Amino acid sequence: MSRPAALIHTFSIVARDPHTGQMGVAVQSHWFSVGSVVPWAEAGVGAIATQAMSEISYGPLGLELMRSGKTSTQALAALLAADEGRELRQVAMIDAGGRVTVHTGARCIADAGHVAGEGFSVQANMMLNPTIWPAMADAYRSAQGDLAERMLAALEAAQAAGGDIRGRQSACILIVEAVSSGRPWLDTLMNLRVEDHPEPIQELRRLVKVQRAYQLMNLGDERLGKGLVSEALQAYGEAAELAPEIDELPFWHAVTLAELDQINEALPIFQQVFSANPNWALLVQRLPAAGLLRGDPQLMKKILSAAGPG
Repeated sequence: MSRPAALIHTFSIVARDPHTGQMGVAVQSHWFSVGSVVPWAEAGVGAIATQAMSEISYGPLGLELMRSGKTSTQALAALLAADEGRELRQVAMIDAGGRVTVHTGARCIADAGHVAGEGFSVQANMMLNPTIWPAMADAYRSAQGDLAERMLAALEAAQAAGGDIRGRQSACILIVEAVSSGRPWLDTLMNLRVEDHPEPIQELRRLVKVQRAYQLMNLGDERLGKGLVSEALQAYGEAAELAPEIDELPFWHAVTLAELDQINEALPIFQQVFSANPNWALLVQRLPAAGLLRGDPQLMKKILSAAGPG
């Protein structure tokens, strides 16, 4: 194996949701761009966290071995056997069957350790104290919500218990589908990175919220395409409510309402959006040419009235 890529001393969780089968990794570190090193996941295969004196190849090679039919335990054992630096590594793997295996090398910088539970593993090294990984396990087990929410809870518990002895800098969350569709761009459900931030977990949680809002917008589009108008409008409204600071979400909600001849419902939303950024009033005039709004002069006049005089 090649020399270690980075001194990724950190805390992380790998997990599989027992209800959906989705798998993921979440991590925070006092190291720039931890998301480019530690987390690896592939739909229908598994998820891996490679850290401490991180050997990046554990990620792609571990996935390759599991893809070929090896369990997580078999895959990790094979990689450790070939690695002279194994005692400097901390690696956790979970396969599509929910089998978990984890290794904390004897030379990982204290405090270091892990807890492997049913369908998850939490691991940490160079921590301020040895309560970090037990706190993560407890938080994950007791948290409610989907896989992203539960993994975020584990990260937050680690930081609350003391976290990395050096502080914090970057974080990442990566989640993939349970089964591969053969289209990895669809199978990756969440891949959010905070490269450099004074509060990376807090920022990561904000990004998760924003992604959920955009997912609701996409759901609205999907429902609209199926003719489920009221359900689509509900999704659009929930998206705008979830992330009210983002002008674009209510803008497209209002455009859809206008296209559906619900202009009275659309106008207050247009007024709010145009007030926040007058350029939305310019953009809406360009939509008919792109086939995204009816080319009706009277409709456009009503919409633009929400921009106020001038």
